[in-house]
Amino acid sequence: MNTENPTQLPRIFKIGATRIVEDASTSGLSAEAVRERLKVNFPEVTHATLRETTLEDGTLVLEWLPAAGRKG
Repeated sequence: MNTENPTQLPRIFKIGATRIVEDASTSGLSAEAVRERLKVNFPEVTHATLRETTLEDGTLVLEWLPAAGRKG
């Protein structure tokens, strides 16, 4: 059964200053499945905290916030 809603706005994925608009390759994937795909090019999302917000127009923004850690 296809649960995709054709009128649904694409999600936006934010990693630092980078914004990625959802396309067919990420449509329908859970946030954790998207994280798995993104961590190849953005290793910082591996341990980042996920924050979900909704814009006024209904667009869902998934933002990965870097985890505080130690250097060295």
